[in-house]
Amino acid sequence: MERYGQVRGLVESLESDFEKFYDKGNQAAGTRVRKGMQELKNLAQEIRVEVQSIKNNQ
Repeated sequence: MERYGQVRGLVESLESDFEKFYDKGNQAAGTRVRKGMQELKNLAQEIRVEVQSIKNNQ
C-alpha cells in the first residue's frame, strides 16, 4: 500500500497547479503539471514492473 500512497500523494500535490493552470491560465503551473504527470507516468511504470515481478514469483 506504500506505492498507492505515493501515487495518491503525487496526484494531490498537483491539485493546486491544476487549478492555477486551468482556472487562472498560469503557464508556469502548466509546466509543473506536465512535469508531475511525467513523474506519475514513471511511477506507474515502476509499479507495473513491480507487480508483474511479484506475480511471476508466486
